[in-house]
Amino acid sequence: MRTLRHDLPASLVVFLVAVPLSLGIAMAAGAPLAAGLIAAVAGGIVAGWLGGSPVQVSGPTASLTVVIAGLVHTYGWRATCVITILAGTVQVLLGVFKAARAALAVSPAVVHGMLAGVGIIIALSQLHVVLGGSSQHSALANITQLPGQLMNLHGHKVMVGVLTILVLLVWGRLPKHIRAIPAPLAALLVAAGTAWLFGWNVTRIDLTGAIASWAPPELPQGDWHHVAGAVLLIALLAGAESLLCCVATDSMHGGPRADLDRELSGQGVANVVSGLLGGLPVAGVIVRSTTNIRAGARTRWSAILHGVWVLLFALCLGGTIQLIPMEALAALLVFIGIRTISLGHIRKVHGHNEVPVYVITMAGVILVGLAEGVLAGLALAALLALRRLTRVTIDKREEPDGRLHTTVSGSLTFLGVPRLTQELREIPAGAAVDLDLNIDFMDNAAFEAIHNWRQDHERLGGTVTIDELHDEWYTIAASGARMSPAKSPPKAAGRWWLPWTHRDSDASTSVECRLTWGADEFHRRTAPLVRPIFTELAAKQQPTHLFITCADSRLMPSLITSSGPGDLFTVRNIGNLVPRAGAAPSDDSVAAAIEYATRVLGVHTITVCGHSGCGAMAALLAGPAATAELPQLSRWLQHGDLSLTGLGGDDAGDRLDVLCRLNVQQQLENLRTYPGVDEQVAAGRLKLVGLYFDIASARVDIVPPRSPDLPVATTTSLPPEPSQR
Repeated sequence: MRTLRHDLPASLVVFLVAVPLSLGIAMAAGAPLAAGLIAAVAGGIVAGWLGGSPVQVSGPTASLTVVIAGLVHTYGWRATCVITILAGTVQVLLGVFKAARAALAVSPAVVHGMLAGVGIIIALSQLHVVLGGSSQHSALANITQLPGQLMNLHGHKVMVGVLTILVLLVWGRLPKHIRAIPAPLAALLVAAGTAWLFGWNVTRIDLTGAIASWAPPELPQGDWHHVAGAVLLIALLAGAESLLCCVATDSMHGGPRADLDRELSGQGVANVVSGLLGGLPVAGVIVRSTTNIRAGARTRWSAILHGVWVLLFALCLGGTIQLIPMEALAALLVFIGIRTISLGHIRKVHGHNEVPVYVITMAGVILVGLAEGVLAGLALAALLALRRLTRVTIDKREEPDGRLHTTVSGSLTFLGVPRLTQELREIPAGAAVDLDLNIDFMDNAAFEAIHNWRQDHERLGGTVTIDELHDEWYTIAASGARMSPAKSPPKAAGRWWLPWTHRDSDASTSVECRLTWGADEFHRRTAPLVRPIFTELAAKQQPTHLFITCADSRLMPSLITSSGPGDLFTVRNIGNLVPRAGAAPSDDSVAAAIEYATRVLGVHTITVCGHSGCGAMAALLAGPAATAELPQLSRWLQHGDLSLTGLGGDDAGDRLDVLCRLNVQQQLENLRTYPGVDEQVAAGRLKLVGLYFDIASARVDIVPPRSPDLPVATTTSLPPEPSQR
């Protein structure tokens, strides 16, 4: 039913887009026009059936036209089909050996630059056809011959081409019900109808005898080194485009994610079938895939059915293709070629400072060749990546106590040594220096530069304190230990968890400025490490736990639970109290947090955490006189009366400790008075947990729910630490 409702209509839309594009790509590649339709059938049925993406549509692709045109010119069409078969076999092997994700390592700037270069080549070559001439053997030849072609225009042919481009330009602005017809199909229909109506002298497409003249593929004649290079080039380019298209389409739909290795193998089988039948190489095509998704496709049946429609069209209605003017098809290719130069892609690569890679790849493809342009782009991308990886950032500032604080960030290799040495030598002799190494790698040249500078600086009366924020590269190298092959063990936790009074570096810091000092310390040390996490969390929080605990300054939820940003939705109040639903005095703060956490955030667990030596529980034991002069606190502590009542007259052990644990159990019971909480707990969607933190031993215990047989709280210890087992 879903196939009939969603995939069948989508397949018809993609079919209407695929036919003209397949014919145009075959014409641009210098292959038989039927080869484009064969590739569309193989890509739709075979790749759609065996591929790893449920919505991707495969077929002949414009990005390979330059390569195919060169192969056809060098080896002939039948030998090119053998190269396609071998390329498909290579793709199958790469998929079997799980090599698909390696293609994603290619810089998008190289891919977009390649597509733009190919698009310009196609546009230049087909522009000559639109003007009534024939395309030349290279982009430069097409450019140099263009003025002469403009001087010798063929009126009717030019008019057909201009009319086709005009329809393509305005089609997207027409009413939605008209735009239900794909723009390429509409442009060709308008151009063909106009040429037939006015009897214009145009070049017609002819598929007559295409099936009768079919011949099996034949082995290429010539240097097998060049043939092997062509096989690898087609396999890698078609595979990379298919996989990148797969990744792009995954972000456009909410269905199952693509299996990249299966997709690569499916593309390989489709290329083998296409080559055997005399078709063009096959790859995932972003235009058809996007059209498929926007048309409402849900499963791979849309791609398969689109291939079936192309097959039926070629067998039963192939004669209607002769009504299409060749100039209209060339104009369609000119339009598609220009559209490959996407301003959106340029903006993206500009935002990552990769415009040089884009430009070099595009220029290389146009001026030299596809393989050479891609290799030039990859080489430049690798050089830029190496430059970024070896970029060193050095920040120096003077502290209020006169010490010079210097932070070195990045990867310290021999490439960064000149700048590192220059910056270190600018530090005044005799200065007290705190050197923070916020680095992820240090080679021997960088170590020697820092170590030699340190020895010289200390010999001249200065002091150097080195603090490594990550792995201890400098410390291990200075000790003479072997650095290779593995990195050093992770450094012990830093000082962020220590109280201010326990940090030597800020012993002279006044109480008034400790918060600002702490914020500065966060910006300097911690913020660079956690910024990627907070960038992900900036749009939305998705905590799994509501954590209700005491406001006591000695209790740190993230420390005792080893949780990080975004894990806990925390409520802190005096005594970790949860007022019963509707209890007086009323308090909406805790109730609002419970409501928001369970109904909006959808937390899985609510935890109540008490602790030893709780001042609120001590006040309850002392009686009303203890809070007589604190009316707000006195009213708030009324929510703890049930905990005190549960204690009764039991004198066993430390009454304060027993009450603190019993209070956790009581608050868990109070949580069940909220209808939303009780319903979710009963349904098994929500869990209530009690914790107890013993401050003196720094130990967290689990407090079980209270039962009639256990009037006094007992605890269950958490698993011991490895050192205690």
